[in-house]
Amino acid sequence: MSVLQKATLDLLRCVGSNQGSRCSRLVHSRPETSPPAKSSKEVFEREANITAKNYAPLPVSIVRGKGVHMWDNEGKKYLDFLGGFATLNQGHCHPKILKTLHEQSSILHHTSRAIYHDLLYQLGEYITNLFRYKRFIPMNTGVEGGETSIKLARKWGYQVKKIPEGKAEVVFAAGNFWGRTLAAISSSTDPTSFNEFGPHMPGYNIIPYNDIEALEAKLKSNPNICAFMVEPIQGEAGAVVPDEGYLKKVRELCTKYNVLWIADEVQTGLGRTGKLLAVHYEDVRPDIVILGKALSGGLYPISAVLADDEVMGTLVPGTHGSTYGGNPLACKLAMSALDVILEEGMIENAYKMGEIFRSELRGRLSEDVVPIVRGKGLLNAIVLDKAIPVYDVCIKMKDAGLVTKPISNNIIRLSPALNIKEEELREGLDIIINTINTVSAKKT
Repeated sequence: MSVLQKATLDLLRCVGSNQGSRCSRLVHSRPETSPPAKSSKEVFEREANITAKNYAPLPVSIVRGKGVHMWDNEGKKYLDFLGGFATLNQGHCHPKILKTLHEQSSILHHTSRAIYHDLLYQLGEYITNLFRYKRFIPMNTGVEGGETSIKLARKWGYQVKKIPEGKAEVVFAAGNFWGRTLAAISSSTDPTSFNEFGPHMPGYNIIPYNDIEALEAKLKSNPNICAFMVEPIQGEAGAVVPDEGYLKKVRELCTKYNVLWIADEVQTGLGRTGKLLAVHYEDVRPDIVILGKALSGGLYPISAVLADDEVMGTLVPGTHGSTYGGNPLACKLAMSALDVILEEGMIENAYKMGEIFRSELRGRLSEDVVPIVRGKGLLNAIVLDKAIPVYDVCIKMKDAGLVTKPISNNIIRLSPALNIKEEELREGLDIIINTINTVSAKKT
């Protein structure tokens, strides 16, 4: 008999019996655990023994963070150029957001949407006025924001565009990434994401990214398309920036064919690219905008979907919801996180630091070694020559005091906090450039 089977039998024997004290110990007592790990190596080993194998972390164990810096178990200091997958726009442990967390969590942190509280409307007024939309839906994670947007688009498709029931379709761009749910992986072009997880979501179409002709051909050929969902800059694909004018043409085509444009700004939004939203580079307005990641400063899962009445008006009570979405703590944190970005000039700093960053990388690295440097603001990537071992480069960077991680066999994404100072940026640049040159020299 397995341990699990024995424990289950013990629990069943307690039910209905008079062994109250025994049941209390079985069900309610805290399980025995070992003392906290004393070294990074011990952290690696204990995590590997107890968690699913769905991540392959860089071998560094962080115990503290402040601003653009982190410290490991042994006290070594690092520059954080990973930024929590571009979530820590405001840096680690921003004091204003932490103060908000402490204060609001001692007043009221959760109610559910079954009743009112006095912070949801405040966040709603703030965020809709800032981004110039009529309404919003608060959610928790970026992927929930994506699913919410698709549900909205389908509802709109049936109620407004009059698509026959069950026939609404959505178009995505190849190379997209917006999460790991079944709906999200159904739009993926990465076999690791979607293999052996089928059947996948029906009604999805995938076209090449940054290909206006392909988009028009798809929209023209199918009157049942309700939406085109696209990242203004593809983050997980390696900060892939579309051609200038692409977003304007997306807007024109979606308007022409009566299709909603969903802009996934979960990673690109909130100042990350040097604009409040990445779509602002082309001064265009999507029908639906998804926000997440830095909406809480990395302290709490918060996301939001913005749209106008024609789209949001398709929902009625019971058609969509979230237990935690829009809770008081989340609302207060989101307002504080937005305040920090706006009041501390982080958008402008991201633009300025991004220009320096890309200019230095292009000027100090050989094109034979790094043929492509791309990005906007502080969402950037370097594409290495395929002969250079990208993982080795990241390990050597870590050893030199900078943390980031490859996102493919030859691409490294770099996304430090938006409040990074120029001297910190240049320190990071020296580590990146010296490491790449050292590793590449050994391969020639």
